Amino acid sequence: MTQIQRKTLFITGITSGFGQALASAALAAGHKVIGTVRNPSASADFEAQAPGRAHAVVLDVTDFERIDAVVSATLAAHGPVDVLVNNAGYGHEGIFEESPLADMRRQFDVNLFGAVAVTKAFVPGFRQRRQGHVINITSMGGSITMPGIAYYCASKFALEGFSDTLSKELKPFGIAVTAVAPGSFRTDWAGRSMQRTPRSIADYDESFDPVRRAREEKSGKQLGDPHKAALAMLQLIDHPAPPAHLLLGSDALQLVRDKLTQTLADIDRWESLTRSTDG
Repeated sequence: MTQIQRKTLFITGITSGFGQALASAALAAGHKVIGTVRNPSASADFEAQAPGRAHAVVLDVTDFERIDAVVSATLAAHGPVDVLVNNAGYGHEGIFEESPLADMRRQFDVNLFGAVAVTKAFVPGFRQRRQGHVINITSMGGSITMPGIAYYCASKFALEGFSDTLSKELKPFGIAVTAVAPGSFRTDWAGRSMQRTPRSIADYDESFDPVRRAREEKSGKQLGDPHKAALAMLQLIDHPAPPAHLLLGSDALQLVRDKLTQTLADIDRWESLTRSTDG
Protein backbone atom coordinates (compact mmCIF):
# COMPACT_ATOMS: atom_id res chain seq x y z
CA MET A 1 0.00 0.00 0.00
CA THR A 2 2.40 2.66 -1.23
CA GLN A 3 2.09 6.23 0.00
CA ILE A 4 -1.03 5.45 2.02
CA GLN A 5 -0.81 5.71 5.79
CA ARG A 6 -1.84 2.51 7.51
CA LYS A 7 -4.60 3.20 10.01
CA THR A 8 -6.68 1.42 12.62
CA LEU A 9 -10.39 1.32 11.85
CA PHE A 10 -13.22 0.42 14.23
CA ILE A 11 -16.22 -0.65 12.15
CA THR A 12 -19.60 -1.63 13.57
CA GLY A 13 -21.49 -4.42 11.82
CA ILE A 14 -18.89 -6.23 9.70
CA THR A 15 -20.77 -9.43 8.87
CA SER A 16 -22.71 -8.06 5.91
CA GLY A 17 -23.27 -5.12 3.60
CA PHE A 18 -21.03 -2.07 3.60
CA GLY A 19 -19.36 -3.08 6.86
CA GLN A 20 -18.22 -6.39 5.44
CA ALA A 21 -17.07 -4.80 2.18
CA LEU A 22 -15.17 -2.00 3.92
CA ALA A 23 -13.52 -4.31 6.44
CA SER A 24 -12.30 -6.64 3.67
CA ALA A 25 -11.03 -3.79 1.49
CA ALA A 26 -9.29 -2.11 4.42
CA LEU A 27 -7.53 -5.33 5.40
CA ALA A 28 -6.49 -5.91 1.79
CA ALA A 29 -5.00 -2.40 1.76
CA GLY A 30 -2.92 -3.10 4.86
CA HIS A 31 -4.99 -1.37 7.52
CA LYS A 32 -5.87 -2.83 10.91
CA VAL A 33 -9.60 -3.43 11.41
CA ILE A 34 -11.48 -3.95 14.65
CA GLY A 35 -15.02 -4.99 13.77
CA THR A 36 -18.10 -5.64 15.83
CA VAL A 37 -20.12 -8.83 15.45
CA ARG A 38 -23.24 -9.84 17.33
CA ASN A 39 -22.63 -13.57 17.04
CA PRO A 40 -19.35 -14.83 18.56
CA SER A 41 -19.21 -17.57 15.92
CA ALA A 42 -18.44 -14.91 13.29
CA SER A 43 -15.25 -13.83 15.05
CA ALA A 44 -12.94 -16.59 13.87
CA ASP A 45 -13.86 -16.26 10.20
CA PHE A 46 -13.22 -12.52 10.26
CA GLU A 47 -9.93 -12.73 12.12
CA ALA A 48 -8.70 -15.42 9.71
CA GLN A 49 -8.79 -12.86 6.88
CA ALA A 50 -5.69 -11.13 8.24
CA PRO A 51 -4.24 -12.64 11.42
CA GLY A 52 -2.81 -9.91 13.64
CA ARG A 53 -4.68 -7.12 11.81
CA ALA A 54 -8.30 -8.35 11.91
CA HIS A 55 -9.87 -8.32 15.37
CA ALA A 56 -13.50 -9.10 16.14
CA VAL A 57 -15.38 -7.63 19.09
CA VAL A 58 -18.73 -9.03 20.20
CA LEU A 59 -21.09 -6.09 20.57
CA ASP A 60 -24.69 -5.21 19.78
CA VAL A 61 -24.78 -1.42 19.37
CA THR A 62 -28.09 -1.32 21.23
CA ASP A 63 -26.45 -2.83 24.31
CA PHE A 64 -25.82 0.69 25.55
CA GLU A 65 -24.60 -0.33 29.01
CA ARG A 66 -21.67 -2.28 27.51
CA ILE A 67 -20.40 0.14 24.88
CA ASP A 68 -18.06 2.22 27.03
CA ALA A 69 -16.44 -0.85 28.59
CA VAL A 70 -16.03 -2.57 25.22
CA VAL A 71 -14.42 0.50 23.68
CA SER A 72 -12.09 0.97 26.66
CA ALA A 73 -11.02 -2.68 26.48
CA THR A 74 -10.49 -2.39 22.73
CA LEU A 75 -8.26 0.67 23.08
CA ALA A 76 -6.29 -1.00 25.85
CA ALA A 77 -5.74 -4.11 23.76
CA HIS A 78 -5.11 -2.58 20.33
CA GLY A 79 -4.03 1.00 20.88
CA PRO A 80 -5.55 4.19 19.45
CA VAL A 81 -8.21 4.04 16.75
CA ASP A 82 -7.84 6.44 13.83
CA VAL A 83 -11.22 5.96 12.12
CA LEU A 84 -14.61 5.07 13.60
CA VAL A 85 -17.15 3.80 11.09
CA ASN A 86 -20.71 3.61 12.40
CA ASN A 87 -22.12 1.17 9.88
CA ALA A 88 -24.46 -1.06 11.90
CA GLY A 89 -28.05 -0.55 10.84
CA TYR A 90 -31.03 -1.99 9.03
CA GLY A 91 -34.09 -0.91 7.10
CA HIS A 92 -37.69 -0.97 8.28
CA GLU A 93 -40.39 -0.93 5.62
CA GLY A 94 -44.02 -0.35 6.39
CA ILE A 95 -46.86 2.10 5.91
CA PHE A 96 -46.74 4.56 8.80
CA GLU A 97 -50.36 3.98 9.84
CA GLU A 98 -49.79 0.23 9.92
CA SER A 99 -46.44 0.24 11.72
CA PRO A 100 -46.26 -0.07 15.54
CA LEU A 101 -44.45 2.67 17.42
CA ALA A 102 -42.17 -0.01 18.90
CA ASP A 103 -40.79 -0.61 15.41
CA MET A 104 -39.76 3.03 15.19
CA ARG A 105 -38.06 2.89 18.58
CA ARG A 106 -36.08 -0.16 17.50
CA GLN A 107 -35.15 1.54 14.21
CA PHE A 108 -33.83 4.58 16.05
CA ASP A 109 -32.04 2.49 18.68
CA VAL A 110 -29.99 0.75 16.00
CA ASN A 111 -29.59 3.38 13.29
CA LEU A 112 -29.24 6.50 15.45
CA PHE A 113 -28.70 5.89 19.15
CA GLY A 114 -26.30 3.01 18.55
CA ALA A 115 -24.12 5.25 16.37
CA VAL A 116 -24.36 8.12 18.85
CA ALA A 117 -23.42 5.93 21.81
CA VAL A 118 -20.40 4.40 20.07
CA THR A 119 -19.27 7.84 18.90
CA LYS A 120 -19.56 9.23 22.43
CA ALA A 121 -17.24 6.47 23.64
CA PHE A 122 -14.55 7.36 21.08
CA VAL A 123 -14.68 11.17 20.98
CA PRO A 124 -12.71 11.81 24.20
CA GLY A 125 -9.73 9.88 22.86
CA PHE A 126 -9.94 11.60 19.49
CA ARG A 127 -10.08 15.00 21.19
CA GLN A 128 -7.14 14.28 23.46
CA ARG A 129 -5.05 13.12 20.49
CA ARG A 130 -6.28 16.04 18.35
CA GLN A 131 -7.02 13.70 15.46
CA GLY A 132 -9.56 11.16 14.29
CA HIS A 133 -12.28 10.60 11.74
CA VAL A 134 -15.88 9.58 12.39
CA ILE A 135 -17.76 8.14 9.43
CA ASN A 136 -21.49 7.65 9.83
CA ILE A 137 -23.12 5.52 7.15
CA THR A 138 -26.39 7.30 6.51
CA SER A 139 -28.33 6.96 3.24
CA MET A 140 -29.75 8.97 0.41
CA GLY A 141 -32.86 8.30 2.53
CA GLY A 142 -31.41 10.88 4.92
CA SER A 143 -32.03 13.57 2.29
CA ILE A 144 -34.90 12.21 0.18
CA THR A 145 -37.95 10.17 1.11
CA MET A 146 -39.92 7.33 -0.45
CA PRO A 147 -43.27 5.76 0.51
CA GLY A 148 -43.15 3.01 3.08
CA ILE A 149 -39.85 3.80 4.81
CA ALA A 150 -40.86 6.66 7.11
CA TYR A 151 -39.14 5.18 10.16
CA TYR A 152 -35.96 4.42 8.23
CA CYS A 153 -35.77 7.86 6.60
CA ALA A 154 -36.49 9.56 9.92
CA SER A 155 -33.58 7.72 11.54
CA LYS A 156 -31.21 8.59 8.69
CA PHE A 157 -32.30 12.24 8.59
CA ALA A 158 -31.52 12.36 12.30
CA LEU A 159 -28.12 10.74 11.79
CA GLU A 160 -27.33 13.27 9.05
CA GLY A 161 -28.21 16.13 11.40
CA PHE A 162 -26.15 14.64 14.21
CA SER A 163 -23.17 14.17 11.90
CA ASP A 164 -23.30 17.70 10.52
CA THR A 165 -23.49 19.27 13.96
CA LEU A 166 -20.73 17.05 15.33
CA SER A 167 -18.47 17.96 12.41
CA LYS A 168 -18.65 21.60 13.51
CA GLU A 169 -18.05 20.83 17.18
CA LEU A 170 -15.03 18.62 16.57
CA LYS A 171 -13.35 20.52 13.74
CA PRO A 172 -11.32 22.74 16.14
CA PHE A 173 -9.65 19.58 17.47
CA GLY A 174 -8.58 18.26 14.07
CA ILE A 175 -11.34 15.63 14.05
CA ALA A 176 -13.32 15.05 10.86
CA VAL A 177 -16.90 13.79 10.73
CA THR A 178 -18.36 12.56 7.45
CA ALA A 179 -21.89 11.38 6.74
CA VAL A 180 -21.57 8.89 3.90
CA ALA A 181 -24.91 8.55 2.11
CA PRO A 182 -25.17 5.58 -0.27
CA GLY A 183 -27.85 5.17 -2.89
CA SER A 184 -29.06 1.73 -3.99
CA PHE A 185 -26.33 -0.89 -3.64
CA ARG A 186 -26.24 -4.66 -3.95
CA THR A 187 -26.38 -5.34 -0.21
CA ASP A 188 -29.09 -7.26 1.62
CA TRP A 189 -30.70 -4.01 2.87
CA ALA A 190 -33.90 -4.64 0.90
CA GLY A 191 -33.67 -8.40 1.29
CA ARG A 192 -32.79 -10.49 4.33
CA SER A 193 -31.94 -7.51 6.54
CA MET A 194 -35.12 -5.54 5.98
CA GLN A 195 -37.91 -5.80 8.55
CA ARG A 196 -41.30 -5.46 6.91
CA THR A 197 -44.52 -4.65 8.72
CA PRO A 198 -47.42 -6.82 7.45
CA ARG A 199 -50.09 -5.08 5.40
CA SER A 200 -53.44 -4.51 7.11
CA ILE A 201 -55.26 -1.46 5.65
CA ALA A 202 -56.75 -1.98 2.20
CA ASP A 203 -56.80 1.73 1.37
CA TYR A 204 -53.03 1.58 0.82
CA ASP A 205 -53.05 -1.46 -1.49
CA GLU A 206 -53.09 0.46 -4.76
CA SER A 207 -50.43 3.01 -3.83
CA PHE A 208 -48.02 0.90 -1.79
CA ASP A 209 -48.19 -2.75 -2.84
CA PRO A 210 -46.44 -2.05 -6.19
CA VAL A 211 -43.72 -0.14 -4.29
CA ARG A 212 -43.10 -3.09 -1.96
CA ARG A 213 -43.02 -5.58 -4.85
CA ALA A 214 -40.60 -3.42 -6.84
CA ARG A 215 -38.30 -3.04 -3.84
CA GLU A 216 -38.25 -6.80 -3.27
CA GLU A 217 -37.67 -7.57 -6.96
CA LYS A 218 -34.83 -5.05 -7.23
CA SER A 219 -32.96 -6.47 -4.23
CA GLY A 220 -29.60 -7.84 -5.35
CA LYS A 221 -29.85 -6.11 -8.74
CA GLN A 222 -29.09 -2.53 -7.72
CA LEU A 223 -26.60 -0.43 -9.65
CA GLY A 224 -24.19 0.14 -6.77
CA ASP A 225 -21.24 -2.16 -6.11
CA PRO A 226 -20.43 -2.47 -2.36
CA HIS A 227 -16.75 -3.19 -3.10
CA LYS A 228 -16.45 0.06 -5.05
CA ALA A 229 -18.17 1.87 -2.19
CA ALA A 230 -15.55 0.44 0.15
CA LEU A 231 -12.73 1.65 -2.10
CA ALA A 232 -14.31 5.11 -2.17
CA MET A 233 -14.39 5.18 1.62
CA LEU A 234 -10.73 4.20 1.77
CA GLN A 235 -9.97 7.21 -0.41
CA LEU A 236 -12.08 9.30 1.96
CA ILE A 237 -10.15 8.32 5.09
CA ASP A 238 -6.85 9.00 3.35
CA HIS A 239 -7.84 12.55 2.35
CA PRO A 240 -6.38 15.38 4.45
CA ALA A 241 -9.63 17.39 4.29
CA PRO A 242 -12.61 15.01 4.04
CA PRO A 243 -16.08 16.46 3.44
CA ALA A 244 -18.87 16.59 5.99
CA HIS A 245 -21.18 14.81 3.54
CA LEU A 246 -20.45 12.36 0.75
CA LEU A 247 -22.98 10.75 -1.59
CA LEU A 248 -22.20 7.35 -3.09
CA GLY A 249 -23.87 6.24 -6.30
CA SER A 250 -25.20 8.04 -9.35
CA ASP A 251 -28.80 7.43 -8.28
CA ALA A 252 -28.18 9.16 -4.96
CA LEU A 253 -26.50 12.02 -6.81
CA GLN A 254 -29.44 12.56 -9.14
CA LEU A 255 -32.20 12.10 -6.57
CA VAL A 256 -30.61 14.39 -3.98
CA ARG A 257 -29.87 17.04 -6.61
CA ASP A 258 -33.50 16.89 -7.74
CA LYS A 259 -34.66 17.24 -4.13
CA LEU A 260 -32.44 20.27 -3.55
CA THR A 261 -33.63 21.88 -6.79
CA GLN A 262 -37.26 21.41 -5.74
CA THR A 263 -36.53 22.72 -2.26
CA LEU A 264 -34.95 25.89 -3.67
CA ALA A 265 -37.93 26.34 -5.97
CA ASP A 266 -40.33 26.03 -3.02
CA ILE A 267 -38.28 28.53 -1.00
CA ASP A 268 -38.44 31.04 -3.84
CA ARG A 269 -42.16 30.46 -4.39
CA TRP A 270 -43.03 31.10 -0.75
CA GLU A 271 -40.42 33.77 -0.07
CA SER A 272 -42.90 36.60 0.50
CA LEU A 273 -44.83 34.61 3.11
CA THR A 274 -41.59 33.59 4.75
CA ARG A 275 -40.47 37.23 5.03
CA SER A 276 -43.88 38.39 6.26
CA THR A 277 -43.15 37.19 9.79
CA ASP A 278 -40.24 39.55 10.40
CA GLY A 279 -40.54 42.19 13.17
